[in-house]
Amino acid sequence: MFQSNYLFTSESVAEGHPDKVCDRISDAVVDTFLAAEPHARVACETLATTNRVVLAGEVRGPASITADKLEAVAREAIKDIGYEQDGFHHANCRVDVLLHSQSGDIAMGVDAAGNKDEGAGDQGIMFGYAVDETPELMPAPITFAHSILKDMAAARHSGERPEFGPDAKSQVTLRYENGRPVGATSVVVSTQHAESASQADIRRLVRPYVEAVLPEGWMPPEDEFYVNPTGRFVIGGPDGDCGLTGRKIIVDTYGGAAPHGGGAFSGKDPTKVDRSAAYAARYLAKNVVAAGLAQRCLIQLSYAIGVSKPLSVYVETFGTGKRPEAEISDALQRLMNLSPRGIREHLSLNRPIYARTAAYGHFGRAAEADGGFSWEAVNLVPDLKKLLP
Repeated sequence: MFQSNYLFTSESVAEGHPDKVCDRISDAVVDTFLAAEPHARVACETLATTNRVVLAGEVRGPASITADKLEAVAREAIKDIGYEQDGFHHANCRVDVLLHSQSGDIAMGVDAAGNKDEGAGDQGIMFGYAVDETPELMPAPITFAHSILKDMAAARHSGERPEFGPDAKSQVTLRYENGRPVGATSVVVSTQHAESASQADIRRLVRPYVEAVLPEGWMPPEDEFYVNPTGRFVIGGPDGDCGLTGRKIIVDTYGGAAPHGGGAFSGKDPTKVDRSAAYAARYLAKNVVAAGLAQRCLIQLSYAIGVSKPLSVYVETFGTGKRPEAEISDALQRLMNLSPRGIREHLSLNRPIYARTAAYGHFGRAAEADGGFSWEAVNLVPDLKKLLP
């Protein structure tokens, strides 16, 4: 039994959060390799601290992608985010590139050869989720938390709000009645800011971005609207806190509203099922909900390293399904090849489309003309309706 009346909270972090800086750099490295060689292999981890960035991991790709090239890629990512501060500056931070060749043992298990199809790059479980409480078919708390920060970042980049710094966090708590969100009980926004801006200034400047995102009448009481609760947030980003790739996996997905398999996405090429199968699971779950087969849908996929077929395909509709879960699972597997190669080909994942995913969530975004966010398309709906009328 699921509760029908409750409070639920999700958080988001901005592109300038130290962990997100690292995700952005790692995904920019992935894009650099895939742009040069669509079947390149990349597993890039990034660490960032005061005026220093370290890239480590394993790659297989063109020799033309040198350490100097990757250093320039990292600096451009930092510049695009907006870091030109004494403690972290794109032009003068130290960048160490410690990437090395992919393990031959891993490559042997993953590569296709003879009659052997390409295997999964690792074992693991991946989840996808969709729910009809927002137009994006995402949970409302994480959708609102992302939107607040994304709009604030756009205002900072445009010059409209120079008082805002790159580093920021948000947290939204919604009240649910009969399983549906009906209002916000609290909102927290912490944003790095110019030294000259007072706490009162920042509260006044942040408010319109929250009001614009929340539905009319959903603003929390004044004493539950928290802006920079510590009172000051001038030092931020990697200068204020060390960042690492892959530490914001709940922010990246469903804000805690659905299970997570544990694997991060950023820095990994699409042969890694941590990334590609999680995208596939979201794609399938979203199409199930978009087709009207359920109001909520959770899908779990599991894989073994070097094995091409999924070990399991689990579907849960939480009592909202119009057809039995086993029938939905069977229909989905008929419509999509869930081997690593099948996922990559179906969603056209071997493209340089990943740096844009590094902030404000990998899900709930619009599918783009160049193939970005292809897993958000609902093009399986007609076929699902035919198979499950």
